[in-house]
Amino acid sequence: MATLGIPSNTVAVLQKHQFQFQKKYGQNFLIDSNVLQKIVDAAQIDKEDCVLEIGPGIGTMTQYLAEQAGKVIAVEIDKNLIPILKDTLSAYDNVTLLCGDILKTDIQGLCDTYNEGKPLKVVANLPYYITTPIIMGLFESGVPLSSITIMVQKEVADRMRVGPGTKDYGALSLAVQYYAKPEIVAQVSPDCFIPKPNVGSAVIKLTRYETPPVSVKDEKRMFSLIRAAFNQRRKTLVNALSNAGMEQITKEKVQDALEQMGLSVSIRGEALTLDRFAELSDRLWS
Repeated sequence: MATLGIPSNTVAVLQKHQFQFQKKYGQNFLIDSNVLQKIVDAAQIDKEDCVLEIGPGIGTMTQYLAEQAGKVIAVEIDKNLIPILKDTLSAYDNVTLLCGDILKTDIQGLCDTYNEGKPLKVVANLPYYITTPIIMGLFESGVPLSSITIMVQKEVADRMRVGPGTKDYGALSLAVQYYAKPEIVAQVSPDCFIPKPNVGSAVIKLTRYETPPVSVKDEKRMFSLIRAAFNQRRKTLVNALSNAGMEQITKEKVQDALEQMGLSVSIRGEALTLDRFAELSDRLWS
């Protein structure tokens, strides 16, 4: 079984290859085998699965994934890690290693090439600075995914699963909950990483919905509405939306729509549920 989750082994690999951490890539490598096992268990991986791992680092989690999955595609942006990965993953013939930026990678192409177009499972220990663009890129791309199981900053995990009326509720909460069912599966201390991050982490599993939980005529318009509402979250919805410069949206139109929905014209975006945003979007662009 994989042994890179043991701190001394991780340090030995880093020293062997004289690896220098790159701050710009937000590199924090996991050194806790219990957390690694929790991630793999939560992702429910078996030999039928093709897993896309984003940012494999030195291959710690990749080893765990390769033991369980049929195939693993590991995409790493730091070219200095590629020789280390070739070393630590040399025993696994079911791992495909690619050097590149996941935000510029043709994930549909990977899915077609390595998994016959069937849904992938995504697993990652994500750099904090780029978590949201990666998650939203995966969902909005329309690439077939069955789940995303990721390590993220605890605060970001909380934002993904909260509901209206809380300070963490925002555009990310609504977007994630439109595409997937979020579930936090582990809280992770900074002590579980080399180097230690300054904040706590959490593992969250996002199970993709086959059909979104709300129906809306135009999801792009709904999300532009949501972003506008939370870009100026201290303002009333009427002011936030009418100031956003969206096509055909006037103050009067927003007021009329809210009144038709039985809502106060002084309501803020943080009070609306996902289905209320869908209804408002349909009314504004009917």
